[in-house]
Amino acid sequence: MIEILSVTGPASIQDLGRFDQYRFGVGTSGAMDDVALRAGNILLGNDENAASIEIPMMPFKLRFGRDMAFALTGAGVEAEIAARAIPSWWRSHARTGDVLTIKAMSHGARLYLAVSGGIDVPVVLGSRSTQFRGEFGGLHGRPLQVGDNLPCAASAAATGELGIEPAEITLARPKAAADETVVRVVVAGEYDAFDAVTQALFWSSGWKITPQSNRYGYRLQGPAVKPQAPVEKRSHGIVPGVIQIPPNGQPIIQMRDAQTSGGYPKIATVIRADLWRVGQARLGTKLRFEQTGYTDALAAESEMSAYLDRLRTNVRLVEETRTCR
Repeated sequence: MIEILSVTGPASIQDLGRFDQYRFGVGTSGAMDDVALRAGNILLGNDENAASIEIPMMPFKLRFGRDMAFALTGAGVEAEIAARAIPSWWRSHARTGDVLTIKAMSHGARLYLAVSGGIDVPVVLGSRSTQFRGEFGGLHGRPLQVGDNLPCAASAAATGELGIEPAEITLARPKAAADETVVRVVVAGEYDAFDAVTQALFWSSGWKITPQSNRYGYRLQGPAVKPQAPVEKRSHGIVPGVIQIPPNGQPIIQMRDAQTSGGYPKIATVIRADLWRVGQARLGTKLRFEQTGYTDALAAESEMSAYLDRLRTNVRLVEETRTCR
């Protein structure tokens, strides 16, 4: 059990999401940075779908109700427990009564706190993820509050300090300015509804992430990109990563809590291997889109999978070495 002592913003319980409910109009939810969530669980020897706490704002503080291992992954943070500094992408051990304080976020937009065994809330429609729109999953379908007590599954996970290389380093993209995130996208169904000048504007612009962005979608600000003629479509299926263009010409990227259908024209879609980068992009910074093809999108996904494979192998080898001593 862990007790929430301080929380700022909509921290929530998330796993990898629910993927079999689209036909019922239920979106995926799940971690905005699924690479970080997987990495935390790998560090702890958990099932990679084990539920963690997604923390988008600081400060955040909790108390451990029993001895357990935990890991911080995702955003870079300033954190400490029992007067010890805890870096990100690191596995540590807490003793009963220890208080973990996360003070500030130096870079990135979301931290993941994984615990050995995972957060043990009920599975709803195949997932423990919080679904804000439907108010189910997670803990009572809502953001975490001060005083919440979160059950943790029993685990024989390995303990001891251990760090891994962050995804932002291993999977770094070239040519990105300090305040920009470059993400690869493939063109979508209504791309040809935009003339060549507008298409070029879409690719060349830096798109500011507005304060109206959240787990449902990222609303961007930049030059208006509008189709040559109004596009009227019936609502149809959409998925996280789809970039829609509403009538004002300002793109919206659908994120993990997105609805399952929409009628705005789609100009492009963020590839799956880069969606976590969008989830870690801060409000007020800029996104730049890089056109890519299907084959390159698959290659990017293979690169991401290879990174996770290396984590699994390296963590296993470290544990085997410690066991042999």
